[in-house]
Amino acid sequence: MANMYDYAYDLEKAIRNSEEFQGLKEAYEAVMNDEAASKMFDDFRQTQINLQQKQMQGQEITEEEVQQAQQVVQLVQQHEQISKLMEQEQRLNVVINDVSKIITKPLEELYGNPEEQ
Repeated sequence: MANMYDYAYDLEKAIRNSEEFQGLKEAYEAVMNDEAASKMFDDFRQTQINLQQKQMQGQEITEEEVQQAQQVVQLVQQHEQISKLMEQEQRLNVVINDVSKIITKPLEELYGNPEEQ
């Protein structure tokens, strides 16, 4: 019988070859090949990272930071290439979440689903 890691590597290959990942890769390359879109996307990602770090450190996020983040989000959503990238990322996330549910099903069956208790 194959080793679990072999199955995991097969799953990695399947994800890389999936329509969802290929669409994400193409959208990402389109953004990275456009200087203005690339800078805008980098600013968006940095804003996300900064807010996540503050949350993880238990620091309060100010109203000003929330407003700034909302402005950045609105700006990137209006950019066609970045918007397409975000849509493709969401498509792949749905697949990965579905796969994660399948993979963790044995644990859920063993321990039960805490949401149902």
